[in-house]
Amino acid sequence: MEAKELIALARQVMQRAYTPYSNFNVGAALLADDGQVHLGCNVENAAYGPTNCAERTALFRAIADGYKPKSFRAIAVIGDTEGPISPCGVCRQVLVELCAPDMPVFLSNMKGEFVETTVASLLPGAFTNQDLTSSGGNS
Repeated sequence: MEAKELIALARQVMQRAYTPYSNFNVGAALLADDGQVHLGCNVENAAYGPTNCAERTALFRAIADGYKPKSFRAIAVIGDTEGPISPCGVCRQVLVELCAPDMPVFLSNMKGEFVETTVASLLPGAFTNQDLTSSGGNS
């Protein structure tokens, strides 16, 4: 599946977002190793903290559907932004946890612009499970 096809799926699911507070819809399409695509959109909450971004919705949905971490080939994210959308810090951390460092990430906007990056490029120096085990768990 090409980047543009994945972005088109993210654009479709973006319309399902629940954003009564920000009116800022975001869609994501996560491609698994077996070709299955897991869709996600942002879902807001009046308390703000429980809000979930599109990227995390797609990733958590895939995990809930039985896919293993690191079994994904690419993710596309789209929003109505001036330039290609950029994932928040929390989503970047979750991408690091559940995806391979070299996995392609396609960032797009409604004007059709997109850039390709990788999980590792989005969060250099990421905190990983290696950080938890390097000291034997003692702090």
